[in-house]
Amino acid sequence: MAYQVSPRLHNEDLAPAKERNWGPFSIFNVWTSDVHSLYGYFLAASLFLVAGGGLKFLFAIAVGSIVIYYLMTLVGNMGVKTGVPYPVLARSSFGVFGANIPALVRAIVATFWYGAQTSAAAGAIVAFLIRYDGMKSLHESSPILDHTPLEVICYLVVWAAQLLIISKGMDTVRRFMDFAGPAVWVMMLLLAVGLSIKAGTISFSVDMDPAALAELAKNQTGFAVTPGSFAAMMAVAATWVTYFAALYLNFCDFSRFSPSKESLRKGNLYGLPVNLIAFSVVAALTTASAYRVYNEVLLEPGAIAAKFDSVFLALLAMLTFAVATLGINVVANFVSPAYDFANVAPSKIDFKKGGYIAAGIALVLYPFHPWDNAPSFVNAIGSTMGPLFGIILVDYYLLQKSKVDVDALYTEDKSGPYFYQSGWNIKAIAAALFGSIFSSFLPIWGPASYDKFAAYGWFIGVAVAGLTYFAITGGKSPHKK
Repeated sequence: MAYQVSPRLHNEDLAPAKERNWGPFSIFNVWTSDVHSLYGYFLAASLFLVAGGGLKFLFAIAVGSIVIYYLMTLVGNMGVKTGVPYPVLARSSFGVFGANIPALVRAIVATFWYGAQTSAAAGAIVAFLIRYDGMKSLHESSPILDHTPLEVICYLVVWAAQLLIISKGMDTVRRFMDFAGPAVWVMMLLLAVGLSIKAGTISFSVDMDPAALAELAKNQTGFAVTPGSFAAMMAVAATWVTYFAALYLNFCDFSRFSPSKESLRKGNLYGLPVNLIAFSVVAALTTASAYRVYNEVLLEPGAIAAKFDSVFLALLAMLTFAVATLGINVVANFVSPAYDFANVAPSKIDFKKGGYIAAGIALVLYPFHPWDNAPSFVNAIGSTMGPLFGIILVDYYLLQKSKVDVDALYTEDKSGPYFYQSGWNIKAIAAALFGSIFSSFLPIWGPASYDKFAAYGWFIGVAVAGLTYFAITGGKSPHKK
């Protein structure tokens, strides 16, 4: 059936992809850009402390990485088949107008991440600059917005650099990713090898008193678990999976440019389980070796590089890590909210304007820096994504049987399958709200005994919302025939 395209639902940025030239290497570099950041390293290093040892950490990360691969392939196939970005695909589940709710929720989460990654990149630059007396003096002067003047300046510089990249369009984003991902791998390996040589051994453990290690792990992650225990390993795996919560929703923003499911599968295979496990091993080796060399736990590669005697190596490391962090910010936290905000008013907000809105919100958040505690931050904001993901999975795979009428995603025609109740699927929205009670509300305001489930908020949200939606639809497609 032919539908009339509504200007309230369509613009060139939201239309199905016309050119599909993102082969396995580009998909692979979506993941290298996403993982190989200062924040990704900081999270992996923090979780290494919780795991309590190299082999247990490797096992937990491997389990989490395999789950991530499977879920991302499910999501990616949606993008390959339909060619549309996430906020448009969400219209099939939430309604052509109701989709603005999950899109804006994801956009807000992405802007939090945007600020976190920008802050991490700025921190690496600060760590290098304070080697010099003038910069150190500026760093120690009166704070501005709860940050030192040097931190504020570096944050603004990194923030502006990202706007420059995205202003050139998606093909520039792809080329930037193809450079940033491999570049940081080289630097990570150099860092790990150099520290191992300096330590005189290859080590995958931090030889601290168990009580002191447990206290350090708790301070860094908020997890009151015994390092090395089964509960600790499961918390590590769960947090690693939750780290990608936003990308489970927005991966179709990128996979829609992939020419085939096979191309997507290859890129995912090497970019996710293979790359994630290798990256985590290097992070663990670097953290353990740095402890032996400097006799302190250093969880940020920028802080490690800042201790190098060679100014050239310290500068090279700082630039590499900053570029890598720009990569993930552009991929995960600029592109996606740009689509989300554009989806609200396609005739007035295009891709670039949507991205500028996201960057502006991240700038406003900077004085409050809610991202300082990595794992707790990951789980807190990741849990908000779980219910949305659960509903889309159930709707697409179980109710629609992987069949979406793409043309109907852009129409206000009341006979369209996704118009529901005046453009809103009330059942999906109700199920998402119900799921959020268990994934987001109870971990924060619920009984103290619920704290033990904090690391699993995303999983709980997926399960509760997905099962609730399946139940209230009776397991039958709610879409109009």
